[in-house]
Amino acid sequence: MNQNFNLYSQYYDLLYQDKDYGAEADYLHQLINRYRPKSTSILELGSGTGKHANLLAEKNYNILGLERSAEMVEIANRTKTKNVDFKIADITEFQTNQSFDVAVSLFHVISYLTDNQSLINTFKNVHRHLNENGLFIFDVWHSSAVNFQVPEKRTKTLQNEVIQVTRHANPIIDTEQNIVEVNYTIKVKDLEDGTTFHIEESHPMRHFSKPEIELLAYATGFEVIHKEEFLTKAIPSAETWGVCYILKKLS
Repeated sequence: MNQNFNLYSQYYDLLYQDKDYGAEADYLHQLINRYRPKSTSILELGSGTGKHANLLAEKNYNILGLERSAEMVEIANRTKTKNVDFKIADITEFQTNQSFDVAVSLFHVISYLTDNQSLINTFKNVHRHLNENGLFIFDVWHSSAVNFQVPEKRTKTLQNEVIQVTRHANPIIDTEQNIVEVNYTIKVKDLEDGTTFHIEESHPMRHFSKPEIELLAYATGFEVIHKEEFLTKAIPSAETWGVCYILKKLS
């Protein structure tokens, strides 16, 4: 594994060091118990380095995580716990011979699907891999909040005992397509030897209204059974950046 990837992995962990994975796993567990009790298997779309999956496995779920980044899957498989597996896959066209009680997709993974066909393909694929009355739980950027708050340029500096990271974010708003393209310029410095490397990233993020999600659900064999602000459970508003939707598979 090259030095740049080692620095990138440390950068990723540093960037999300304040993310409460434990609270988010508890939150998902509560939703599953409320809307489909006795569920035992979970399919995770966009599983990253596997932190959510490992925590959910502690709650007696069998989990398959799908992630398109080979580097992330390598990290996840090195640290995976019992009853968890990770595979490299594109969520718009994955295939597996397994079926699941619940599918989850966290951290706004669905918002990265910016075109309608990718969304439809993903939702249909999830539908095919769910058991009867299966749930699809995911969070997305909320149109009301994006339009009300309007993303702006930001610079963030993070540091631990190993690296220092400076990240510049420059959002470009496409009002016709409901997409915010967040362009990142990132400098990562190794504090031990002074070496640095730069990352240029573009993150096109689509935001959604309730009617859009309802129409997408209807077109792909689901119904929306609940929505709320992710983690806080508040009613979505113009102040709500991330909305969690719970969809149920229809026969």
